[in-house]
Amino acid sequence: MTSAPASRPPAKRENLLLNIVCNIALPSLILAKLSAPERLGPAVALVVALAFPLGYGLYDFTQRRAANFVSVIGFVSVLLTGGLGLMKMEGVWFAVKEASVPSVIAIAVWLSMRSRRPLVRQFLYNDQVINIPKVDAALDARGARADFDRLMRTASYWLVASFVFSAILNFALARWLLQSPTGTPEFNAELAKMNLLSWPVIALPSTAIMMFALWKLLGGITKLTGLPLEEIFHPQPEKKR
Repeated sequence: MTSAPASRPPAKRENLLLNIVCNIALPSLILAKLSAPERLGPAVALVVALAFPLGYGLYDFTQRRAANFVSVIGFVSVLLTGGLGLMKMEGVWFAVKEASVPSVIAIAVWLSMRSRRPLVRQFLYNDQVINIPKVDAALDARGARADFDRLMRTASYWLVASFVFSAILNFALARWLLQSPTGTPEFNAELAKMNLLSWPVIALPSTAIMMFALWKLLGGITKLTGLPLEEIFHPQPEKKR
């Protein structure tokens, strides 16, 4: 009797605390406290501050071996922030950059809707969390594939809306906060404040929209498949005694 194929090991989870420290806390602290000429100076402080999210991105990739479209866009965004700062571009270009990142993701999600691998599967219908083979089998057994495709398109539209909303808030926040000339300690302090405020002002509302989309998607899957919610997710492995 042949043995069952080994299941794919689950991807290592991202360290959320380390993410927040390297991408928000440390860069904001360095920009706000070390940009004065008698300390690091505006240019050096900007480079040092951005070294943390860049270093974290490389570290996370080596640990989890997972580089997706969004993580690549985020990595490029950090490089653009450093480039714009070192070139002493006006604050409006930082606002355009801040709005362009979620805008690019929104366009990519919209364009991928008719492809074989729509990005909604990466954000919401993820095989690391949802038991996709079981859901697919239930959909085929009930002949609900067409209804499921419509459900996924609706979830994609909600996902696009969350990123468009994020782009608008990003641009407005950057235009409101970034008033000082670039290459000055005052501008770095404003950049630090924007980095801190982006979490409650932008990330939380956008995440709320995304969670609503996930809630609608899961509710639709339970109706179409007849599976209870707990059976849609992968079973948690039992701990060894």
